[in-house]
Amino acid sequence: MGKSRGRRCTPKPLPSLPRYPSPRSLTPFPPRSLVLPHPIAVLGHDLRSAYNVGSIFRTADSAGLRHVYLSGFTPTPEHRGVLKTALGAEAAVPWSHHEDPLPLVRQLQADGFTLAALERAEGAVGIEHVEVDHFPLALVLGNEVTGVPPALLDASDLVLALPQYGVKSSLNVSVAFGVAAYGLVARYRALTAGV
Repeated sequence: MGKSRGRRCTPKPLPSLPRYPSPRSLTPFPPRSLVLPHPIAVLGHDLRSAYNVGSIFRTADSAGLRHVYLSGFTPTPEHRGVLKTALGAEAAVPWSHHEDPLPLVRQLQADGFTLAALERAEGAVGIEHVEVDHFPLALVLGNEVTGVPPALLDASDLVLALPQYGVKSSLNVSVAFGVAAYGLVARYRALTAGV
């Protein structure tokens, strides 16, 4: 057998990597149990995907929302698909299911909530138009295909839309909810800063 030709290569030692603190020590926020939830709730009506519902729970928990209302045939946390994507958030955020959303909507409005449908519809405004007196606010989400039904649009005090610049002009309902939820939280916090 022949010998290997060429020089023997001795690898240089890798530079030592900096030690980063654990993510827990970087978190500047107090635990959820010590924080009052934002005065924002979500109502998901006739959502067909359990995975979207689970994602909505995770986002609602992460954004510190007050309540998740489900109505119509929207899957509840008893569904394994919701549990799979919620990853425990269903236990962190209060939730309830209502067959008919209209009595719930009337009760929320009587309790002082502004009902805001998230829908691309005529007269819809951006989140930047939400004012402090619109809180507490219940954000209404509709079916992935048909959107918020006319009866809920008619009952809404406000219709919100997200700006869209692409060809499809469409977002998955859980993604749209995430964008809107964090936009509303940021808006609320900006409007009440120093109050």
